[in-house]
Amino acid sequence: MGSPEIPTADSTPRRALRLGAAFPEVFDAARANAPWAYQRLFDAFGPLVAGYLRGQGAEDPDSMANDVFLRAFTNLATFHGDEGHFRSWLFTIAHHRLVDDRRRRSRRPDVVDRPIPDQRATTDTTEAVIGQRLGDERVASLLSRLSPDQRDVLVLRIVGDLTVEEVAVAVRKRPGAVKALQRRGLAALRRILEAEDGGAEQDS
Repeated sequence: MGSPEIPTADSTPRRALRLGAAFPEVFDAARANAPWAYQRLFDAFGPLVAGYLRGQGAEDPDSMANDVFLRAFTNLATFHGDEGHFRSWLFTIAHHRLVDDRRRRSRRPDVVDRPIPDQRATTDTTEAVIGQRLGDERVASLLSRLSPDQRDVLVLRIVGDLTVEEVAVAVRKRPGAVKALQRRGLAALRRILEAEDGGAEQDS
């Protein structure tokens, strides 16, 4: 089997909207504290957010996703924009929550003894979320071999379907830095794949 195609993100069209024309009505109802609207928003975006957190190795991604939506729902009055902006806003909250979790875990005394997450489960879950966007489950596992900054940018671009500018807001970097991290991350993935393919040829 040949190497999986590495997505370029720049040339890939944005993902289809999940609520489409219904988004303004659903959002306005949620801002008016309608329980059904909260549920519609969670059902539409919850799997994506949880999949992103799980793919990033969050210790309790489902609980963290719930926390992300709690933070979002309690701050709906501060949000203005369409469905694409709302998705970007959710992923920005999720990224900041993930950064907080990483800092907390790094300060834990038992961090060395913590079991390493099952990468196969992480790959499977992330693959289920992004579907055919990556094309091959190997790419999801390869992402874990990048630097944290490169992985953050690529996962937000591919899983979150965010633009360079939206990622820049989420990770608090300049768009130029995001583009550079994306280029270096994709180049690193290609080098890893070339090294693996070279080793496979020598073994055959």
